[in-house]
Amino acid sequence: MAGYITWPDLQKSLVASGRGYDMDLIRRAYELADRAHEGQRRRSGEPYICHPLHVAALLAELGMDSESLAGALLHDVVEDTGVSLAEIGSRFGPDVALLVDGVTKLTKIEFSSVEEQQAENLRKMLLAMSQDVRVMLIKLCDRLHNMRTGDAWPEQKRRDKALETMEVYAPIAHRLGISSVKEELEDRSLHYLDPVGYDEIKNLLAGSGGEEFVSGVAEVIRQRLAENGMPRAALKSRVKSISGIYRKMYIHGRDFEEIYDIYAVRIILDTVAECYNALGVIHDMYHPLPNRFKDYISTPKPNMYQSLHTTVIGHEGIPFEVQIRTWEMDQMAEYGVAAHWKYKAGISGSDRLEERLAWVRQLLESQRDSSDAGDILRTIKSDLLPEEVFAFTPRGDVINLPAGATAIDFAYAIHSAVGNRMIGAKVNGRIVPIDHKVTTGEIIEVILGPKDKGPSRDWLKIVCTSQARSKIRNWFKKERREENIATGREALEKELRRNLINLTAEQWEPFMAETARRQRLNSPEELYAAIGYGGLQVSRILPRIKEEYARLRAAEEQRAPQPPVEIPIKKHRATDGVAVEGIDNCPIKFAKCCSPLPGDEIIGFITRGFGVSIHKKDCANVQKSLDDPENAGRWVHAWWEDSVQENYKATLDIDALDRSGLVGDVAVALTDMRVPIYAMNARQSGSGRASITITLGIANTEHLDNVVAKLRRIRDVISVTRS
Repeated sequence: MAGYITWPDLQKSLVASGRGYDMDLIRRAYELADRAHEGQRRRSGEPYICHPLHVAALLAELGMDSESLAGALLHDVVEDTGVSLAEIGSRFGPDVALLVDGVTKLTKIEFSSVEEQQAENLRKMLLAMSQDVRVMLIKLCDRLHNMRTGDAWPEQKRRDKALETMEVYAPIAHRLGISSVKEELEDRSLHYLDPVGYDEIKNLLAGSGGEEFVSGVAEVIRQRLAENGMPRAALKSRVKSISGIYRKMYIHGRDFEEIYDIYAVRIILDTVAECYNALGVIHDMYHPLPNRFKDYISTPKPNMYQSLHTTVIGHEGIPFEVQIRTWEMDQMAEYGVAAHWKYKAGISGSDRLEERLAWVRQLLESQRDSSDAGDILRTIKSDLLPEEVFAFTPRGDVINLPAGATAIDFAYAIHSAVGNRMIGAKVNGRIVPIDHKVTTGEIIEVILGPKDKGPSRDWLKIVCTSQARSKIRNWFKKERREENIATGREALEKELRRNLINLTAEQWEPFMAETARRQRLNSPEELYAAIGYGGLQVSRILPRIKEEYARLRAAEEQRAPQPPVEIPIKKHRATDGVAVEGIDNCPIKFAKCCSPLPGDEIIGFITRGFGVSIHKKDCANVQKSLDDPENAGRWVHAWWEDSVQENYKATLDIDALDRSGLVGDVAVALTDMRVPIYAMNARQSGSGRASITITLGIANTEHLDNVVAKLRRIRDVISVTRS
């Protein structure tokens, strides 16, 4: 189906499938799409109608129903042509209109940033999925065909689409259980993101002779199963996807020879009992590798995947994986939620489908209270990763979590009340820290505190799952409103001071009310509370606050009375980024008593024979000298040049508790910030304290403030002051 296909090709494949398609509905959808897209061409040069035909063909391979195929044929009509959604509804019914509308809405709204646009589109996609999962299946097939023809895109667009596919669409395909679509999306994305690595693995596979090896093993296993009373066993062989091998080689750092599941044999049987019997036969035939057996039949994956996995060493010394499952499990593994339509007779109705889609509603619920649209992106990347771990409660209940989840995530996965009261955890009977990373097979007991015990704000930095993060935020949102308001206002005020945003008491309330309105919040108190409980990051709203503050200052300057026009005194360029009034080409030196930096208000003193000495205006020596009639006339105006980019020396005094490694920590922190160190002196100052004096290269006062803030965060540092 990957080549150029036509309507007769699609018709022929639908008839050959033997399924009861509504051919009249599908034909009418094709005819409308063909007329609407007439004259349009894709970047590759082929008629545009080929794209919806391909998407419909992919859905047919998944066994989707007539409405899905009609929706696929029409999925670009509303967006790219003059056909309205109302017309589609009247001609094809509400189901098809819902599918077309769901796919169309994903790309219609424009946002202020690429991340927000992607996040909002994902939110809409998931909302549409929760109403009708067929919207997502059409979108996945749409993206799959676009990736197959991605060579026609410009280079940057190829990379952007490939990254989006790898991070968003492939994980969703995985969670929907459609393994073939997920693997092809990953492989085609990898081909654009790292063509060298892709080709290297492709060549390794081509030279390994693996396909002949695994097909030969499958035939031997078939004969042995028949001898053991399982003559109806069906066997398939497969070689691991290139992206799967790439992940283990380049991300997990393994050699090609150290990957044990490159080759796999799949055994498909009639009953679960036969699956376990077949496992015994395999372990009799081949030597099983320790810790490589997984029972996903008794403990299904979150996408409801079920199978027995074991890795064994063949007689040739080559390891390979054996997957054992029933026919129903195989259909669910291959087609995922699409099996609901393709094999309706083999599954228990919509209840199974509801179970598969429960994670969509959980994800949307966890995002509802967040003001940060980017949260949903981070959730997609963390909660939908293929790797999961399985742990047990003391009662034997299975809790599945994404890899990297902590004991806190485990507690909140049981119930929000358990997480809120958590004060510790035991793993296999031993006390562990609450940030303990959960691994498969552990029995975890959550130790509970009093009923009014609540979570710590620091837990937001520890937890891995969006579910736990959302429940922690909700607790603070409901139980600590006054505290949140105070914490949030304090954090916001601190950040505004750091960015030199100074609002008067009269300006504060209206300014904050407008800031809250832009965040879709009703009042400044809601804004402070959202910052306080972690639902809104100050760094995300700060750029817009700076813009609004600049507009406010500009408006005030326009309203202020204009001073009388004066003839400007020429500023002459001196050295070191300083202009001195009335003096040209004069040597400049910076006074050691106050070490001025760009951003400080400065003044110059004409020395006898050594040029102009630059001081800070608030330097104590300046005030004393200005009061002296003999020296007052030697002070001149001076300015920093706008384009100043040099480094200037500044001296800092650090007071800290004395400990080994303190000087090293200070030096490492400065090196990380790429701050040049011109001198450093450390000494014990008594009472268990140490003093460190450092002379640094600093660009301006804002740079200095950032350096001071970083040094103050070093363990045991008490204060950092400018000399």
